[in-house]
Amino acid sequence: MTFHCYMLRCADGSYYVGQTDDLDRRIGEHQSGLIPGYTAERLPVELVWSEEFQTRDDAKAAEYRIKPWSRAKKEALIASDWQALRSAAIPPSERTSRASATLGEDPSTSLGMDGPEIRSSPLTPHPFTAPNPVIILVRPQLGENIGKAARAMLNFGLTELRLVAPRDGWPNPSATAAASGADRVLAEAKVYPTLATATADCTAVYATTVRKRGIAKPVVTPEAAATEIHSLIGQTAILFGPERSGLETDDVAVARTIITVPINPEFGSLNLAQAVILVAYEWSKGVALSQPTLVEAYPPAEQAELDGLIDHLDRILVNTGHYFPPERAPVDRRQLRGILSRPGWTAGEVRTLRGVLRSIERHLPDEEA
Repeated sequence: MTFHCYMLRCADGSYYVGQTDDLDRRIGEHQSGLIPGYTAERLPVELVWSEEFQTRDDAKAAEYRIKPWSRAKKEALIASDWQALRSAAIPPSERTSRASATLGEDPSTSLGMDGPEIRSSPLTPHPFTAPNPVIILVRPQLGENIGKAARAMLNFGLTELRLVAPRDGWPNPSATAAASGADRVLAEAKVYPTLATATADCTAVYATTVRKRGIAKPVVTPEAAATEIHSLIGQTAILFGPERSGLETDDVAVARTIITVPINPEFGSLNLAQAVILVAYEWSKGVALSQPTLVEAYPPAEQAELDGLIDHLDRILVNTGHYFPPERAPVDRRQLRGILSRPGWTAGEVRTLRGVLRSIERHLPDEEA
């Protein structure tokens, strides 16, 4: 099976970027208005560019990289004009002067429906690097806040939104009204029943919180987290909790790193969209500086692999009677998860530890193994 990243030109002159495993069918759906949201409201649309990939992850990575590009970069890609594509990649030192010069332009060319201008560096060897981080809202309560979070995401080039058990269900009309044009983020949002399923494909998970949780994990600022995320490979996720209480302790335990915003200790209240925009803004500042690592890194362990290791160890500890007295089991389990979910595990290291556990199991009495 092959996969495609594609770009459509809409009737209003803006561009839409997506990915699919059936290009002809998907383009037909766009042109007939069967896909609600951005393109259905801007008919007619036409296919202006596509590229084939061997895996869905590669196609998604291309989609996420191209979506926040400026109009000039997208049109250079359509024309296969590599010189113009390089010229459109403006270094960070020139951003301020360029931004002040474009204040009188049509908003569709800067911060309008075509998305924010976040340019790649001329040093970037290939435009299709690791996918942008996904934003995961855990048990969000109000549709309006989901819409505002989507708007904050798109302002800074983030487009993949995942929702874990939204209180009022999904889709939510209130979210669309509050998104102020960030329809593409809402249209492509995915809903998951649990946090574990939402993070299963992620190799690094960050949790946002301003409260002490009694969990021993690295705590970083949004700026430090953004710098780290740009140096990682694989899919990164950033968790935000429900509006009323934030992430619960068990939600934070899933993450490998905590993001905390330095804030006035006498008034530490941030709404959901404000928290999202702070993190997204810091991430966007480093887009142009993102470069591949000098040495090929070992693939990081995905969250599903890490969960498998923790469950495997838990089964052995249950069979060997480790949890004693029984009422301490929840605390012990939480501490073990905290140890095993710290940053740095690679897929190979997790496999090695699973092999160690299997070896231990083979030497347990049959009735306990």
